[in-house]
Amino acid sequence: MIDVVVAGAGPNGLMLACELALAGARPLVLERLTEPTTEQRANGLVGQVVRMLDRRGLYERLTAPGATPEPAPSFVFGAFPIDLDDLPGNPLYTLMVPQRRIQHMLAERAAELGVEVRHGHEVTGLAQGEKSVTVELRGREPVEAAFLVGADGGHSTVRRLAGIEFPGVTADDSVSRAGQVSVPPDMVGADGGLVVPGFGVVPPFQHLRTERGLIIWGPFPGGAPLISTVEWDQPAEGEASLDELRASVSRVLGVQVRLDPPTGPGPHLMRRLFGGNTRIASRYRAGRVFLLGDAAHVHSAIGGPGLNMGLQDAVNLGWKLAAEMRGHAPEGLLDTYEVERSPVARRVAMHTQAQSLLTRPGGDVTALRELFGELLARPANRRHIAELLSGADVSYGMGPATGPLVGRWAPDLPGLRELTRTGRPLLLDPTGSLDAGGWASRVDTVTVPELDTALLLRPDCYVAWQGTTGDGLHEALGTWFGAV
Repeated sequence: MIDVVVAGAGPNGLMLACELALAGARPLVLERLTEPTTEQRANGLVGQVVRMLDRRGLYERLTAPGATPEPAPSFVFGAFPIDLDDLPGNPLYTLMVPQRRIQHMLAERAAELGVEVRHGHEVTGLAQGEKSVTVELRGREPVEAAFLVGADGGHSTVRRLAGIEFPGVTADDSVSRAGQVSVPPDMVGADGGLVVPGFGVVPPFQHLRTERGLIIWGPFPGGAPLISTVEWDQPAEGEASLDELRASVSRVLGVQVRLDPPTGPGPHLMRRLFGGNTRIASRYRAGRVFLLGDAAHVHSAIGGPGLNMGLQDAVNLGWKLAAEMRGHAPEGLLDTYEVERSPVARRVAMHTQAQSLLTRPGGDVTALRELFGELLARPANRRHIAELLSGADVSYGMGPATGPLVGRWAPDLPGLRELTRTGRPLLLDPTGSLDAGGWASRVDTVTVPELDTALLLRPDCYVAWQGTTGDGLHEALGTWFGAV
């Protein structure tokens, strides 16, 4: 019997499969599509997941051998440019690579770890038993597994079959258009901005609001530039086209803009979307069925939080399911997945809704933006926004353990990126005197003299205990890694 069936071979499902395999579980990934999609979706990663990939040895696979993440000098919130260069310990990291490349990298990593991915396998039903769940497939034999995880997107079949509701709100008064284009060389400034005669410069990789709408210009290296708009109360019908996108850009900027067809190898993106949804699953678990990523939460893409949250969901859930399969998960461990991750989804839903409001046209929004701009002049407020966007403000309740770092994501420490590649729990001991006791086979103990305090890290790099003596250590080990 399979340990865990993962429905969906997108980045989130593949990341979960990698985490499961790394922890010694046997996953099987089932994907409805017959081959990986080439559709252009997310344009990169924003937030803690960038460093999480580095801690698994995956960041350099998307960049260059030996490369390490660097904080972003600036970002954007609600169409406000946010300067981050003057923030000590800037927590916001970005990695601008297309989603399909991230997915391809994770598929390669999954194959290295022995994960089987079956394309053309569509989930049509499920039946839960006391110790397993049977997954029914269209035109194929059913598959039995101990657990099923739905990583199958916002229209999740697994969520529907599990009877999990998806409450939230739908906004249907906006139209977003996006397409890859080419422009004359003299329209691209030295910093990559789009120079528009009669308007000025549309800065690269930022949201620019006008009183008529929103525009984003993305001159991605190695491919055709991407331009996007959002307008309100501008109906559209028929197939999305370059003419339609060109007209939308001209309306938003108030001047005619030359946009030519994209050059270079395709496929090239041309897309129109109406409205948007903000929804969070009423529960993340129904018996032996779990939800992950967009299957559990959808929201505006503004600020790029989607993959950050979904991939972090996978890292949170993977080690817990693997511990259950190995037979040493403490009681209630699997339930901590929803307890820890659903508040993160609610927080992301909150700030994406707030950002969307700040980008709308209208004099009342302009007044709100004037006040908000004054607030962003203060470094403390910019740090708050940076932590919000990156997820660096996320803290989990860790039971009996105490201390300023407990429940927080582990800070960068000497050698940590190498130590965390195995996905095993870590006891970082500055003195070399701590004893993991009966948990020694489950937790790697490493002497790190540079530390001022000992730290117990879960596989997802959250601090489960800290101390200068062993007081409370064994209690924390039992809380998270089971009885011995």
